[in-house]
Parts: sequence; C-alpha cells; structure tokens
Amino acid sequence: MSDAVHTRIAGLPCWRGEIGIEPLGGGMTNLNFRVADDAGEFVVRLGEDDPIHLISRANEIAACRAAHAIGVSPELVHHEPGILVVRFVDGQVYDEPDVRVPANLERIVDLLRRFHHQMPNRFTGVPVMFWVFQVLRHYQNLLRAGASAHAARLDELARTAAELESAVGPIDVVFGHNDLLPANFIDDGERIWLIDFDYAGFNSPLFDLANLASNNELEPAQEATMLEQYFGTAADGARLASYHAMKCASLLRETMWSMVSELHSRVDMDFADYTAKNLSRFESVYTEYREAFA
Repeated sequence: MSDAVHTRIAGLPCWRGEIGIEPLGGGMTNLNFRVADDAGEFVVRLGEDDPIHLISRANEIAACRAAHAIGVSPELVHHEPGILVVRFVDGQVYDEPDVRVPANLERIVDLLRRFHHQMPNRFTGVPVMFWVFQVLRHYQNLLRAGASAHAARLDELARTAAELESAVGPIDVVFGHNDLLPANFIDDGERIWLIDFDYAGFNSPLFDLANLASNNELEPAQEATMLEQYFGTAADGARLASYHAMKCASLLRETMWSMVSELHSRVDMDFADYTAKNLSRFESVYTEYREAFA
C-alpha cells in the first residue's frame, strides 16, 4: 500500500477514533482494504469509472444501496469519487468448491431469485442494461482498435456471439448481478451475503444462472437442479437451449474481458494466461452446446 493510498483512506470523514488499515485480496477492477475504527470494521473499495469495461461507480453505489435495503448486502456507509466504504462481513468467502456444496447452492439460488425480483423496487438511478451480447460487441470494437494479439479470431468470435444471441431468444428481464464469481458470496453462518456490484444491471435471469454455473464449474445435474429450483419446474428443451447459449456467452464474455484487459489493465495479473484458460473453457462448452442443440 502506497503512502498516498494510506493517506487517502485515513483522511475519510467516516472514521471514529484511531484506525487500522490492511490490504484485502481480490478485485480485478479495484483495490480493497479492511479498516477497523472505534465503531467497527469496514471494507474500503478504491476504483474509478471504467469505460473500457463499462463500469459506472454511480450505478454501483445505487446497486449497493438497493441490495442493502433488501437485506442481501452490507451497508454502504460512505462514498465519494473513487471510494466506497461498506461494513465488513465476518464470514467465509466462498471458493468454487463451496458454491458446489448442494446446501450452499440451494441457498444461493434462493438469494438470486430474491435479488432479481426485489432489486427493481429499491433501485434508484439510471436503469442500466447489462446485455452480454452488446458487451461482446463493445469488446470486439476495442480489440480491433487496439491491435489485439487475438485480432485474427475476432470475426469468428463475432459470428459465434451472433449465433448465441439468436439462440437465446425472447427473455424475461430482472435485475442481475452479472459477475457471480465465488468470492462475491460471503457466508456468515446464518446467511449468504452478495457483494461487488461493478456490473449490476437489468438482464435475463438466465445470464446470472449460467454465469454462476460457468464461474463455479457446476456439474450438469447441479445445473438441472438449479434451474428447476429457480423456475419451480423442470426446464423444457427451449429453456435448456437458451440457458446453455447464455452459458457459452458468459464464458465468451469472460474471455474477451481478459483479452481487453491484456491491452488496457494496470492490474498486476497475467491476463494472457487468464485469457487462455477461459478461451479453452469456452471452446469446450461451446462444442458441447453445438452437439446438444445445434
């Protein structure tokens, strides 16, 4: 932690008494710190608007407030340009195997259904639409303009994205989280909390479900159970085809997010390796999708 960052955090007006600051891991679009003062413990997130990845901190603030209002996320106690301060949740930050535990997955699906349908009633601000296929078009344009090392594949990936968008078909619209990595779930022993609203916005519920499955490598039987629990009935052929197209799109988005980050990110991370891993997962899942539904 640099002196400038320490000084900036220490100077926030929300603290009561002496404070202690320590870095927290995670965060590929922001820096996170745990701060203790006389009133409790908090998480400080440092991050500006990121037009490259379509992140609006005003939207994130609005989503944080709404998520706290419906009881699924900790309280936002302070914000100013480039900084959010939320209450610290003392609990287990999930890894992929934790998400795959059947009892945990059942609780997560209940949490998502509540989040999807209650957030619109408490969200105040410009309504953002996170449509993964438009995000992919945005990334394709950035990669072409930036002379990406992956330029030779962009036309092929654009055709694949268009095919998947058509296959998804008509959608219901809910308020989605849109970035369901395991570390965005914290279990305090009584309930699971949902955090990190960088990409929150209106979307199909199928995207969050597919994103949850792809980010945590759910088994096919778990995916079927997840869909039946969420919708209250076993998925028919049309819903399964739409869901699996969304799953491919989720993996393609993570792949192209990383391709763009190779060009633009200042985070110390091997994005080329991350791209390769996600591209391999996408190709495998897309092949399975084509074999089952094309």
